[in-house]
Amino acid sequence: MTLNDTHGTFDDILATAKPQLRPVCKALRSLIASSHNRFVEVVWPKLKIASFGVGPKKKTEHYAYIGVQPSHVNLGFYHGTSLSDPAALLEGTGKELRHLKLRSVSQVKHPSVAALVREAILERRRHAPEA
Repeated sequence: MTLNDTHGTFDDILATAKPQLRPVCKALRSLIASSHNRFVEVVWPKLKIASFGVGPKKKTEHYAYIGVQPSHVNLGFYHGTSLSDPAALLEGTGKELRHLKLRSVSQVKHPSVAALVREAILERRRHAPEA
């Protein structure tokens, strides 16, 4: 994992989450780490997101983010419209972005969530410059 020290740490994101959502955040980060052992993480505490990619550039090299909300945690995919979603888990109507709303660790452990993360990583490796 590569960390961009100019922004923040994952602990900063955890601090913004309600106690019952912190395990969800940790489980999502663990899922990403187990799927991509050389991920780049950039944290924006003011936005309450941790972003993950094959490089540091959000628009071209990042594939997913963990975003803390009051009642859930978003697992967002920057290029979500290009992902297959046979379980119909993805939400959103934007040009590219899609997300999942997760409220429990059991939801994070659903095999379809891991499949989306793996596909998003592969998609960015194919399309990001020098990935």
